Amino acid sequence: MDTNTMTESAIAAPAFDESKSEAFAERFVGGLSEAALMLMYSVGHRTGLFDVMDGMDWATSQGIAEAAELDERYVREWLGALVTGRVIDYRPADRTYRLPAEHARWLTRRATPENLAVASQWFSVLGGVETQIVERFRAGGGLGYECYHRFHETMAEESGQSVVAALQDHILPLDEGLAETLAAGARVLDVGCGSGRAVCRMAQAFPDSEFTGYDLCADAIEAARALADELGLTNARFEAKDITHLEDAEGFDLVTAFDIVHDQKDPAAVLDNIHAVLRPGGTFLMQDIAGSSYLEKNLDHPTGPFGYTISTMHCMSVSLSQGGAGLGTMWGEELAEEMLAAAGFTGTRKHKLSHDFINVYFVSRKD
Repeated sequence: MDTNTMTESAIAAPAFDESKSEAFAERFVGGLSEAALMLMYSVGHRTGLFDVMDGMDWATSQGIAEAAELDERYVREWLGALVTGRVIDYRPADRTYRLPAEHARWLTRRATPENLAVASQWFSVLGGVETQIVERFRAGGGLGYECYHRFHETMAEESGQSVVAALQDHILPLDEGLAETLAAGARVLDVGCGSGRAVCRMAQAFPDSEFTGYDLCADAIEAARALADELGLTNARFEAKDITHLEDAEGFDLVTAFDIVHDQKDPAAVLDNIHAVLRPGGTFLMQDIAGSSYLEKNLDHPTGPFGYTISTMHCMSVSLSQGGAGLGTMWGEELAEEMLAAAGFTGTRKHKLSHDFINVYFVSRKD
């Protein structure tokens, strides 16, 4: 290399920004505690500790443990994490604890559909497959749903908040006249129904309509059938089925897909199949993650890192495990609209709910 080239390289190299470096290190250290709190939020939710402490006066760790029917030593250490994380208040004089009402507002089952603690469970679910995902980085391919411990349980809680709780008041009214159609009696298919909570909620609300739920995972279908039996529903049925292949005849008035299209082996085929089984004039209601198909447009996305992380660790991977497209969680609204049009849907309208910044809802028609 001659002197001129060396000089040009030196000029082109950016100067090391010490303040930027220090700021990143500080952010990283802070992130350790924030990430640790996510695990403790999950533990607090799953053990019911947040619910027990909701509205409880100042209490000792022993009192809280007894109220929750849990081991005091574990409760005390958990409280330590939440006190130092400024989530739970502490009085050193009498060693008592209290969950502030302002925090309980977002951390208890009473807060549903705004119980943020539900989402914290994803970190343990995804962390359980980290080693296998690292292997997939080297070998390619993906992991099947069966690799994810507690996936369906966690997903059911998540959808219970984001979809089920909002169905009648917010989601179904996105299509004018849909509720009246269901009340009069219609045929409805929910693809990727999971544990069946959305189907069962609609079947309860609209007893004159017939509801069908399909899901790839047999264990999810078992849970859905058990829920329908528990509720005494005779207008809801569930079947384990790969929705890449649908043999149903045309005739559904409504097809729903809640947060599942981007996970599919062949999303384009799934959308084609949905179009095929809808009767002319039928409605397709699709919920998915709000965001752009272009990375640069997601730089200010409030949950961008979480979206790409859950995609890397789950959504993209389950598709790739089937030799699929691997669209991923952040496939984006632009691509979704393109694929809906390619499947033959027309007049697609896109909606975002004021209380739900994470999801976007597409309402499409079959001519």
